[in-house]
Amino acid sequence: MSEAFVKIDLHGLRQEEAMKVIDKAIASAGPTTYQLQLIHGYNRGTSLRSMIYDWCRYESKVKRIIPGDNPGITVLILKELY
Repeated sequence: MSEAFVKIDLHGLRQEEAMKVIDKAIASAGPTTYQLQLIHGYNRGTSLRSMIYDWCRYESKVKRIIPGDNPGITVLILKELY
């Protein structure tokens, strides 16, 4: 993955499926990847959002977890932009 900002749509995935997709994206993130924007949705995506915060905060490549532009998006910061 060589893009600086990667969007990943998690709509319709169960937590286990979403974890696999996120884990694969983190593992394949290249040196130029700064952010993973996880689109999980708002109404039914809140369980995914909670899982992302609980699970990804222990991932060593994730520097910070921040809310996105709307409540249905969570952003994983892999590298800081200076």
